[in-house]
Amino acid sequence: MMESKSPVCNTCGEEIGVKPNGEFFVACHECSFPICKACLEYEFKEGRRICLRCGNPYDENVLDDVETKTSKHQSTIATHISNTPQDSGIHARHVSTVSTIDSELNDEYGNPIWKNRVDSWKDKKSKKKKKHPKATKDEDPDAQVPPQQHMEDISLNPEAASATDVLSVVIPIPRTKITSYRIVIIMRLTILALFFHYRITHPVDSAYGLWLTSVICEIWFAFSWVLDQFPKWSPINRETYIDRLSARFEREGEQSQLAAVDFFVSTVDPLKEPPLITANTVLSILALDYPVDKVSCYVSDDGAAMLSFESLVETADFARKWVPFCKKYSIEPRAPEFYFSLKIDYLRDKVQPSFVKERRAMKRDYEEFKIRMNALVAKAQKTPEEGWTMQDGTSWPGNNTRDHPGMIQVFLGYSGARDVEGNELPRLVYVSREKRPGYQHHKKAGAENALVRVSAVLTNAPFILNLDCDHYVNNSKAVREAMCFLMDPVVGQDICYVQFPQRFDGIDKSDRYANRNIVFFDVNMRGLDGIQGPVYVGTGCVFRRQALYGYSPPSKPKMLPQSSSSSCCCCPSKKKQTQDPSEIYKDAKREELDAAIFNLGDLDNYDEYERSMLISQTGFEKTFGLSAVFIESTLMENGGVPDSVNPSTLIKEAIHVISCGYEEKTEWGKEIGWIYGSITEDILTGFKMHCRGWRSIYCMPLRPAFKGSAPINLSDRLHQVLRWALGSVEIFLSRHCPLWYGCSGGRLKWLQRMAYINTIVYPFTSLPLVAYCTLPAICLLTGKFIIPTLSNLASMLFLGLFISIILTSVLELRWSGVSIEDLWRNEQFWVIGGVSAHLFAVFQGFLKMLAGLDTNFTVTSKTAEDLEFGELYIVKWTTLLIPPTSLLVINLVGVVAGFSDALNKGYEAWGPLFGKIFFAFWVVLHLYPFLKGLMGRQNRTPTIVILWSILLASVFSLVWVRINPFVSKTDTTALSQNCLLIDC
Repeated sequence: MMESKSPVCNTCGEEIGVKPNGEFFVACHECSFPICKACLEYEFKEGRRICLRCGNPYDENVLDDVETKTSKHQSTIATHISNTPQDSGIHARHVSTVSTIDSELNDEYGNPIWKNRVDSWKDKKSKKKKKHPKATKDEDPDAQVPPQQHMEDISLNPEAASATDVLSVVIPIPRTKITSYRIVIIMRLTILALFFHYRITHPVDSAYGLWLTSVICEIWFAFSWVLDQFPKWSPINRETYIDRLSARFEREGEQSQLAAVDFFVSTVDPLKEPPLITANTVLSILALDYPVDKVSCYVSDDGAAMLSFESLVETADFARKWVPFCKKYSIEPRAPEFYFSLKIDYLRDKVQPSFVKERRAMKRDYEEFKIRMNALVAKAQKTPEEGWTMQDGTSWPGNNTRDHPGMIQVFLGYSGARDVEGNELPRLVYVSREKRPGYQHHKKAGAENALVRVSAVLTNAPFILNLDCDHYVNNSKAVREAMCFLMDPVVGQDICYVQFPQRFDGIDKSDRYANRNIVFFDVNMRGLDGIQGPVYVGTGCVFRRQALYGYSPPSKPKMLPQSSSSSCCCCPSKKKQTQDPSEIYKDAKREELDAAIFNLGDLDNYDEYERSMLISQTGFEKTFGLSAVFIESTLMENGGVPDSVNPSTLIKEAIHVISCGYEEKTEWGKEIGWIYGSITEDILTGFKMHCRGWRSIYCMPLRPAFKGSAPINLSDRLHQVLRWALGSVEIFLSRHCPLWYGCSGGRLKWLQRMAYINTIVYPFTSLPLVAYCTLPAICLLTGKFIIPTLSNLASMLFLGLFISIILTSVLELRWSGVSIEDLWRNEQFWVIGGVSAHLFAVFQGFLKMLAGLDTNFTVTSKTAEDLEFGELYIVKWTTLLIPPTSLLVINLVGVVAGFSDALNKGYEAWGPLFGKIFFAFWVVLHLYPFLKGLMGRQNRTPTIVILWSILLASVFSLVWVRINPFVSKTDTTALSQNCLLIDC
């Protein structure tokens, strides 16, 4: 057994070698960037003589008298992981380099020899720990430079970056923009402190309850602003070089070396998620600008609907025509529904004379395809009493959606049908996991984990891209954009996923309900990219498969076990932490697992029975489940199906890994795969990866990578926001709460933790927000106010606060490029969602987590009469509409009452009235889109006209009554004297 003790080259993964004096070969004496002699010779041959990390020129004599020392039987995976052999974190993997294999596996008593090997490896590991007790602390600082530091170095040396063929660079925000932005943030924070000092020291005795409520609400708003603002402290931009990616991994005359990618598309109910939309998503994936042998598309039908299966059959047949047409003429986008609906000059940049003729023919074929799909949907509207029957006469296995076996069907692929030009097509696989009564299936997260296992057995691509069924590929080079980060030899090894922003079609121009989420995707996510990376948003994300398996990044040292009682997130204990028995047991199991992995590098030399026996007794089954084929695939960091696996048994094994009981007593959903415990499994899954030390990347290509559809009517939008907020409340009440989870590990940066805390506490802002929006009406109805009479100094303080708020927004718009309309829509829907969906999410979350009650909201709708954006004017009555409607009514009533009171009291009451009216109109203006959606379109009369008509009519009526123009004036003095004569 031999282990590599030399650092490995960051370019090829081989050992860098040693000099004759025994020292490691160092190419750059400035930063000690690890690169081997062979790669350095290639760099010199190509004319690149600048260090990739620091940009300094190499020494011309560095290649003299160098003796390389490499193992003849070394594998890329082994050398990559043996770079830091002393690291053995919770999820770290260690595969040693094996040069010889024992031919005999059993001793004379029939006992497997691997047990003795594992024991010997444990002894070696314990000796190493005794010999190097501080290995994780005394490592060479140059050997493990954080990947973000690599990025910073590259961004500071643009000339070096272009000269050394890096695949991506960081483009920081110009200092003139970011410096002024940070100064205003600090200034606003200072003014807030002075503001609260004034508010607390100047109570309103006549309205003490209102004053106290307002101060508590304002303090919570300030806390919420800090959580949202400071993660945007260091926003960055990124630039990729796809041409360099192709030059490095797609050399002419050679097979493409680009990494394979498995695509996941999830659907549940084809009657709610139209099969035509899902078909367009699948077609856009199959037509990607990527090597066909590197693309596999897995469609998860979690509803086991025969309509989904038949529609996928039609889609596979149409793909034989559509895919070659897209690649021949390089059209964009490659989803036919959206391509043919584009209102642009489709002849621009087209030079082939046959394009027009073939486009007409393809459009006709697609219309026929749509008719066949519509016929399937119409047929599926009414389910036969005996259930669905397939073409061969057998009953459809998924007739009972809650009790059916697992189903897998491979449509296209390496041995399947080819396109009309005889070329190979990407693999297309239909998957419906087994469901039985009494088992917990975990909804979308469970379906995604089933796809992880199926794809590992059948194709095992090192990267996974998941899409919702209504998100199609809008940029055919999107995967290449992601590979510029994931396959980068400098920064790629520590990247767990690349997240793309979500863009949407079919939204009204004004984006009334902020469906595009521009502020979140173009401001918040870019800020997080400058820390530890963006959060995972559920779709449009390219994962590293090894990160989903729960492993830590290669460059991270051993993670200390967490102890919830030993330290808190703000004051970590410096004393030696004591572990409870459960943690000691887990550590022991991890030691056995790490030791056993050394021997699993030799699996190719075992027969099937011995391999299964070896895997079952090393603890892998308790982590990954009872599948030797799947467990073996987890060891292949670069992907691919193991050569030792019998291809004829793959489908049977794939059916096994999607059985309903496969995840029982395993780590699925707890430590590996999509994490269970919340309906927003995306936030939880990304959070766990960041806690392990991984970083993520935010990729924003000029042409949006993916586009989807979003609900544009008020009720559906509120229900979508309710689901997100409910998931955040569930995380807040779970053991994965970012307030304390992962604090002792120290791998989650504090600004990143602050961002995750913001994602789980924002629903609770609904409570002070509802109270604050009620205060204006109470003040107008009672004649009291929450602020005392202002002095000149206090007036300057309030004015400074308003100016700082405006300046922060203006400077944020300046560096982000977001329009002021998008920012205002975001502010409006923050109030609308806060007083409706977020409020219900808080109460429903507590009822669900504490009492086990799950509340459902019934929705009834009216039909729309408009063709364009007709859904925008649909009114679906739901209980979510009650709180904001109530706030609007009481504030409007308060405005009318305020004017009435001022008219009765005279001119001295008008001064205080303006402050209260401004407060009330702040609420009405933020709720105006809600009011517009609630009223729909009343005979095409704008809502603003109706609103102002009601208000002005009420005010003028009060003025009219006050003036009394048609009533003669009476002598009030005589009247009062007459009244005194009356004997009561």
